[in-house]
Amino acid sequence: MRLLIPGVCGFVGSRLACALAQLHPDWSICGFDNFIRSGSRLNVDCLERQGVQVFEADLRDREFVSQLPVADWVIDCAANPSVVAGIGNGSSSQELMDHNLVGSLHLLEYCKRHSAGLVLLSTSRVYSASRLAELPCCVSDNAFGPDWDSEVVYNWSGVTRRGIDEGFSIEPPLSLYGVSKLASEWVAREYAAAFEFPLWINRCGVMAGAGQFGKADQGIVAYWIHALSVGHPLRYIGFDGRGHQVRDCLHPDDLARLIDLQIASGFDPGKPQTCNVSGGLASSFSLRQLTDWCRMRWDASGTSKSWNVVSDFQPRAFDCPWIVLDSHVAESAWGWQPMRTRESIWQEIANFAETHPEWLLVSQAS
Repeated sequence: MRLLIPGVCGFVGSRLACALAQLHPDWSICGFDNFIRSGSRLNVDCLERQGVQVFEADLRDREFVSQLPVADWVIDCAANPSVVAGIGNGSSSQELMDHNLVGSLHLLEYCKRHSAGLVLLSTSRVYSASRLAELPCCVSDNAFGPDWDSEVVYNWSGVTRRGIDEGFSIEPPLSLYGVSKLASEWVAREYAAAFEFPLWINRCGVMAGAGQFGKADQGIVAYWIHALSVGHPLRYIGFDGRGHQVRDCLHPDDLARLIDLQIASGFDPGKPQTCNVSGGLASSFSLRQLTDWCRMRWDASGTSKSWNVVSDFQPRAFDCPWIVLDSHVAESAWGWQPMRTRESIWQEIANFAETHPEWLLVSQAS
């Protein structure tokens, strides 16, 4: 089996490549990265030790992509994953679309040419940001959750007791990031149908684990734990200013197990082409709960920390009170369930933070 992984030196790409290399030592795995993400070059040595071939290139370069070596499967991990990308002081809207949509188109042409299967990593942000923001919520145990006493919630399509499922609204606005990924999904489905290559689309929850390059707008779990570990100032942004916003979290090793099953199945029309992939309710948390967990962890160890978290009531674009994905489709179709608990993920990151106090600088997040 020959795998090609664009974005191989990012957090998710590198962890997937290493996990699959360990599962299948006989597979030939290569990948490329443009290294624009701060710290991404640090993953090269680990990948090469696992036998993964790494080279520097940019997915936006159509000529380069057309000359890539033949692979049986492509796992698309190359993206600008920030929900505020294209509207702030970072990348422009054109740059965002070039990365996330035009780059995906180049990969689809590659898959067409070589009849290669594609695993497209998508996001919970393909669901309507405006609709998510309107979800009636109440606070319990320092966290937002759907107000199940409200008849409005029960009448919403796509909201279940397990989370947001694949039937939830995709009506804009989503965010420029969200729409770039949703458009990639639709174009990929058309290419796969027209040119008959296998395609699996995984809409992932919040990815998290040790070594992630966390910032305030992406990689929030790693960013939050690393910031607390060094006393870096933090803000509970928007809503009630108490950090009650809730997300789920997923470790890339669990995602790797699902992708392994999808690749093994090949072209299986009996399986759903698109599914949510997350840790679900069991992995969901609010920022306040994460802060309290860090406080208890370091207080219990006798380590003195400075807790510098303040309230900022100014709302942030595309923020929502509660986004937890319902992964029952992936579980039913593939027999897959996440194995990593949220506490094990947090512990992994906290242990890493203690031995890497410079990590916010590496991630350019301080």
